[in-house]
Amino acid sequence: MTSAATLTVLGSATPYPRPDRPCSGYLLRAAGTAIWVDAGPGTLAALQRHLRPDRLDAVWISHTHADHTADLLPAYYALLFADLRPPRPIPLYGPPGLADRLEAFLASTGPNPASAAFDVHELHDGHRADVCGFTLTSHAVQHGVPAFGLRAAHGDRTFAYSGDTGPCPALTDLAADADLFLCEADGSDPTPHHCTPEDAASAARGAHRLLITHVGHTLTEEQAAERAGAPVAQPHEVHHIG
Repeated sequence: MTSAATLTVLGSATPYPRPDRPCSGYLLRAAGTAIWVDAGPGTLAALQRHLRPDRLDAVWISHTHADHTADLLPAYYALLFADLRPPRPIPLYGPPGLADRLEAFLASTGPNPASAAFDVHELHDGHRADVCGFTLTSHAVQHGVPAFGLRAAHGDRTFAYSGDTGPCPALTDLAADADLFLCEADGSDPTPHHCTPEDAASAARGAHRLLITHVGHTLTEEQAAERAGAPVAQPHEVHHIG
């Protein structure tokens, strides 16, 4: 990645949005390319502070829980019914079953196929996609449902994102030598399916910089930051990668 590569925090709340704080969602950009990473409730509105949804080059979704996916539904309507129709369906990378879940929500008196707005690609461990100069590599992580973390490389720079996961070897592999590692720190106590701030810090030992996100209700942000030794992602913040 070049020095112009950025990560914009659209939201980081869990498990539901708060006033002025959407759920998980991030905008990854470099050299004119824009990728929406997770689409939690409220993030579509936040995204529009930066670009129109039809200008996205891709969407990448870590897992199907609503606090990471729900704004795909209004995005569908924005893309198809609000004069924002893109020239082609936007590539959407997500876990198996994501398209079926979208279509179940969207159906009314007739079918509303997700493919009208999105070109859906199902992730698997090691899945790789090239998106306008980015190489997106997905790694299966531990969350009790099919879930993935992301390594996004652009040039000689790498951004890594945990998605939601408990401690697992894949988390350390994701973070290794990443210029910026964005890691969830949901809980105050260890669980199989979420990280504590200490887990995030441990996984990030091989990364150049750690930013924690998705801090749960059992911790204040100040507590999480102190325990991880790293800052907490804030809505509207822009972080330079590399």
